[in-house]
Amino acid sequence: MKKGKVVGLEGSFAVAEAVRMANADVIAAYPITPQTHIVERLSEMVADGELDAEFICVESEHTAMSACVGASAGGARVFTCTAGQGLELMHEVLYIPSSMRLPVVAVIANRALSAPLSVWCDHSDVMAVRDTGWIQMFAENNQQAFDLTLCAYRIAEDKEVLFPAMVHIDGFYLSHVVEDMVLPEQEEVAAFIPEYEHPLVLDPDRPVSMGCYGPPFIYPEAKKAQEVAFENTKPKIMETWKEFGDIFGRYYSPVENYKTEDARIVLLTMGSLSETAMLAVDEMREEGRDVGLIRLRLWRPFPFDEFRDAVKDVDLLVVLDRCISFGMGGPVCSEVKSALYDKMKRPNIVGFIGGLGGRDISVEEFKIMIRKAEEKAKAIERGEEIETEMIGIRE
Repeated sequence: MKKGKVVGLEGSFAVAEAVRMANADVIAAYPITPQTHIVERLSEMVADGELDAEFICVESEHTAMSACVGASAGGARVFTCTAGQGLELMHEVLYIPSSMRLPVVAVIANRALSAPLSVWCDHSDVMAVRDTGWIQMFAENNQQAFDLTLCAYRIAEDKEVLFPAMVHIDGFYLSHVVEDMVLPEQEEVAAFIPEYEHPLVLDPDRPVSMGCYGPPFIYPEAKKAQEVAFENTKPKIMETWKEFGDIFGRYYSPVENYKTEDARIVLLTMGSLSETAMLAVDEMREEGRDVGLIRLRLWRPFPFDEFRDAVKDVDLLVVLDRCISFGMGGPVCSEVKSALYDKMKRPNIVGFIGGLGGRDISVEEFKIMIRKAEEKAKAIERGEEIETEMIGIRE
């Protein structure tokens, strides 16, 4: 593994370092907890001459994404970030860069949505934007937040991709926590991320039309083309992660396994609580239980093949959602069931909802989930209907 400089950085500063080392040209953002430290640090870098970029302090998140769209179309490497309600204010514009094939990069410090008002983390903001056509990746710690931000630029700007990319970091759990991490040399990053050259950049001497009116006779074909192109991004994502690992020594995969080789019961998680789940798996392994863990690193495009391979020999899959799809249960659990619907052999699937509004989930609660899931699986085998349970609710 190649070594760089070991430093202690909070997650927000790790993201800012990645944006600086990627040499972003335009940063447009509006402050919102728990994202604010990222843009504060970037504004300092620009003001102090550490980063040669335009920093646009806009009046709203809606404007931030609009500015990124214009700057990216004009040929700039851009960055923005937000959280929770800010992402919702940005929501309307998120469809534009994905439809216009603009490689905007955004980091989302995930935050619960109101009401009641919360500044703490869950994944309700992620799930609200899952269908906007952005590549979406989850980090579990600050090193991954840094690495995946670099990868987001390399992936998004590839001429065979040209889609915007989001990196999700759990608000406060990562954004405000200091961890040891490795910063690579600037020369290595520059070699990994080539200069951005959009093939259809806005140019007065070569005018093009972008985002024109699409009447019914053309709109479906435009969306079909977008969907085909989006599905075709996954090989490039895999290729980029492989190259990143070869250079920097840290490899990423769409679905990552932990002690699943002989596991008959497997947890599925996303984000920072995955590391707590690992501790629960370790303890249950010591107790002689055949338990493992899989983590979804790539949320969009959904890694169907890798996910199906990860659970092909599993008897019981226990899915943790950190969001409610009201009237339906957990959105991740619903998608997992859909991904396995037409498979001849599939595990029993039991969903739990937890960690809402920043509520912590302990190692013991993960172990309780496993034990409860085993009882629910027996009910499934008897043909009984089971409901998604919200873990850790006070009675």
